[in-house]
Amino acid sequence: MTVVTPTLSAARSRATRFEDSPAAREPFLVKWTVIVVSIAFFVTFLVLPLLAVFAEAMRKGWAAYLTAITQPDALSAIRLTLLAAGIAVPLNVLFGIAAAWAVAKHDFRGKQLLITLIDLPFSVSPVIAGLIYVLVFGAQGWFGPWLYEHDIKIIFAVPGIVLATIFVTVPFVARELIPLMQSQGREEEEAALVLGASGLQTFTRVTLPNIKWGLLYGVILCNARAMGEFGAVSVVSGHIRGQTNTMPLHVEILYNEYNFAAAFAVASLLALLALVTLTIKTMIEWRAASSVVEIEEAA
Repeated sequence: MTVVTPTLSAARSRATRFEDSPAAREPFLVKWTVIVVSIAFFVTFLVLPLLAVFAEAMRKGWAAYLTAITQPDALSAIRLTLLAAGIAVPLNVLFGIAAAWAVAKHDFRGKQLLITLIDLPFSVSPVIAGLIYVLVFGAQGWFGPWLYEHDIKIIFAVPGIVLATIFVTVPFVARELIPLMQSQGREEEEAALVLGASGLQTFTRVTLPNIKWGLLYGVILCNARAMGEFGAVSVVSGHIRGQTNTMPLHVEILYNEYNFAAAFAVASLLALLALVTLTIKTMIEWRAASSVVEIEEAA
């Protein structure tokens, strides 16, 4: 009996014939229907609302726009937003790196619990997160009387806003780094340790270069969410104008007062932030993909 073994060229020939067959090709109408529907959805629900924000912001001209974003309350909201993000993002970067390192590079009891806790802010409503801090640090909360006796203000003050911002942005850096570190494995770190490198040297010279693009991506997403957070911050801020209002809260107050031009002017700053974030995100993804191609070509 003769055994016929298909050659690689024969297999490729069959694959090519299948790709060229009518069964393997998508119908022209189906393909373009999907494309048109996708573009229409994107334009209707994303592009047009974004353009409407900028159009309303500029409806009364540049003078009114500049006046709206340079008012004392608006400047205070911008400063507070930058302050909250400036504190929350670095802390979440440190936590995200440490958590990702622990999950991806080590085996220990409670590992799955740590992963669940990292994902907790994704499943808990931001409003509930704000209420949790009120329950713990509010005047009638667990530590409220002690904080009052020592003249320490957390709720309806900047510390509460920072804590709420940290809570809702905890997962972003860690969730970007965990799968990246897991896919890279432990071989390079173990080799560096065997060759005599310290833990810090291993991290800075081996781990960090391998995760830099994922880390930057997580930082950008974390920063965007920190600046745009509304629900949790709204609960703990007290809405004190000029003191505890972030940019999203300031937009809400202006809108409720029917000051639409000023509301959309401040909202346009947040929209610009989103566009800048999207641009940087795209650049990082392109640079990361280029690095992978360069590594594969070098190999």
